Formats: sequence, structure tokens, C-alpha cells
Amino acid sequence: MSLTKKRKVAETKVDKNKFYSLKEASALVKEINCTKFDSSVDLHIRLGVDPKKADQQVRGTVTLPHGTGKTKKVLVLCTPDKTAAAESAGADFVGLDEFITKIEGGWVDVDVIIATPSVMPKIGKLGKVLGPRNLMPNPKTGTVTNDVAAAVNEVKGGKIAFKVDKTGIVHASIGRVSFTAEKIAENSTELINAINKLKPSSAKGTYLKGVSMASSMSPGIALDTKPLAN
Repeated sequence: MSLTKKRKVAETKVDKNKFYSLKEASALVKEINCTKFDSSVDLHIRLGVDPKKADQQVRGTVTLPHGTGKTKKVLVLCTPDKTAAAESAGADFVGLDEFITKIEGGWVDVDVIIATPSVMPKIGKLGKVLGPRNLMPNPKTGTVTNDVAAAVNEVKGGKIAFKVDKTGIVHASIGRVSFTAEKIAENSTELINAINKLKPSSAKGTYLKGVSMASSMSPGIALDTKPLAN
């Protein structure tokens, strides 16, 4: 695939042999953005874990201090007694059976699904559709709860879920190129700190093996991991 003129210019501004500080990368990712839209800024974090081992699965949630810059669509699957609370908290869709039917038909036009514990038996059959899209409600990510209002508020306020993939990498959006460099750095720090706290006791050697920052369609910026490890 041939590179666009803007991408070629962006490539010249990133030193492939350098490991940048978080502050440097947060400023550079704004400078090398080559899209006309407000691109997502993502972190790709390679961990020294074996995802095939159950005790080395790294997953969790973190509330980014400045949010992601994206308004997330939230579906709450619940019984009628929880409907009012979910709607008042700002859920985009609230219901149960009608949405189960829609999802079975292929509808997944949401970013997060929250469910109450009592309806999980009904939702279990949706695993094949929701699982691959990381949309399946899970107590570990706070998306299975009786306090649906609090869960909706957290998601709308910048809470994200992350999970190491089968290659040992965590991919997460931590903002937009329209954010200031300071906000990008602070959101990045919050995510990295959360991942550091989840280091499995069985993981040996270097845990934070590599961190790369990039915006949509821009080259990746390799970060110096030494100051980020703790």
C-alpha cells in the first residue's frame, strides 16, 4: 500500500531508533497526525506474560481522568424495576428481551453492555456474538451489577476496560489528538499504572516489555519503558 504525502512526512518525524519519553510522545503524536478527523490516540502495551495460562490473564478497568473523547453508547439489560435508574443515568438503550432478540439477529451497535446479575442466565446464549467483540458483561469489569446507574455513570465518565490479547498485548484508546499533550500523558499514565498493579505473581522477567503510542493511521512511537515500570 502506498503512503499518502502526509503519512510520508509523519514517518520522517519519528525516529525509529529512539525510545521517547511519555511527555515527548504525547506531543509528537499530535504533530504527526495525518487525518482530517479527530483521531483516536491508542496505546499498545506488550507484556511479559503467557496469555495461555489462566493465572497470567491481565484484564481490568480504569477511569481515565480526561475520558476518551468519545461518547460511548451504553445498553443496559435489566428487569423493569431497574429501567428508570438506567435511563436517568444516561443509558442509550434499556430493556431485555427485545434487545436479546436484536443481538441474536446481529445488532451490536453499542460500545458497552451492562447487565444485572438476575438476567445473566438469559444473556449467556449471546456469548458467541458478544464475546469476540468484548461486549459480554462481566463482573470483573463492573458491567454485571445491581447498581446500574453507577455503572452507566462510570462508563460515560471515562471508564474503559482492557484485556491482554492472545499475543500478550493490551490495546486501548486513551484519548484524541485534539487533547492537549498533558491530557494524553495523564491518561496514558493512569492506564499504565493500572496495568502495572495487575502484574501476575507467576509472571517472570520483564513485565512491561514495550509500549507504543499512535493515532489513527499514524506511525507508532516507541516509549522508554524504564520510567513507566513500577
